[in-house]
Amino acid sequence: MPDSRLSSTGLALAISAYGLWGFLPLYFLLLEPSTPIEIVAWRIMLSLVFCALLLAVTQAFRPFAVLLRDRRVMRLSLLAGILIAINWIVYVYGSTNGFVVEAALGYFINPIVSIALGVIFLRERLRLGQWVAVGISVIAVLVLAIGYGQPPWISLALAFSFGFYGFIKNRMGGQVSAVAGLTLETAWLVPVAIAALVAVQLTSGITLGTSGLGHAVLLSLAGIVTAVPLLLFAAATRRLPLSVMGFIQYFAPLLQFVFGVAVLLEPMPLERWIGFALVWLALVVLSVEAVVHRRRAARDRRALPPETGPVETV
Repeated sequence: MPDSRLSSTGLALAISAYGLWGFLPLYFLLLEPSTPIEIVAWRIMLSLVFCALLLAVTQAFRPFAVLLRDRRVMRLSLLAGILIAINWIVYVYGSTNGFVVEAALGYFINPIVSIALGVIFLRERLRLGQWVAVGISVIAVLVLAIGYGQPPWISLALAFSFGFYGFIKNRMGGQVSAVAGLTLETAWLVPVAIAALVAVQLTSGITLGTSGLGHAVLLSLAGIVTAVPLLLFAAATRRLPLSVMGFIQYFAPLLQFVFGVAVLLEPMPLERWIGFALVWLALVVLSVEAVVHRRRAARDRRALPPETGPVETV
């Protein structure tokens, strides 16, 4: 369980994880002329190879083999694999087609989507501040939809695919480590990835090995680029309170947003600024409400009288 005190190591790990995720759009842009389908296919294949090597180095094959006999874990890992594949394809498409800002929006609204999923599927009851944050987010999406002339499909696809992915991972419980989970998820997807690479070869042609040494090296790193932030994140969650992780999670989409606006010069008309401002307001409301609720709960616990054992009578 994470210590309530801030760990400098934990902070460094968390910032590193979200920092690497924040620079993913730049990495995917450097993979041109690879298509999103080819990038994701190699990402699946190479992530499986890298995770298998990690399992071997850490001598974790035996507990991993136990998971293979757990039908519930296998079913949930299949669902998680499908969801993360959808998330990857949409994200790579957005990053390589001028929608980095819209992709960043998806991860800004992801916490709100996760709350909504908890209400719908787990019958969780929201506090007033959470309802306010959800309401503001809905208004933000409507504002953006009016500005775009259509709903922000990339943002919504990313938010809901990752939200459902987190929901499924939560149902799997703590028995599945980050490496074991990613290994299972990518293993399920390997047949699809092979079929995708065959289709790419028959149409536009596979770019790995045909677009220069630098491109080949970068594309070959797809497994490491995928797995390393995940491992850093898993290590950080063991050292930091969830409240701190909740704040740091906005670091990645913030980097993506800045990259899209300042470097790629993606258009930001007034309605988009208003939509983003509403989303950020919702996140501020959500974060403040969470801190206040946690402090109030801690104060109430301290106010409770100490438990006493049974009084012996003679």
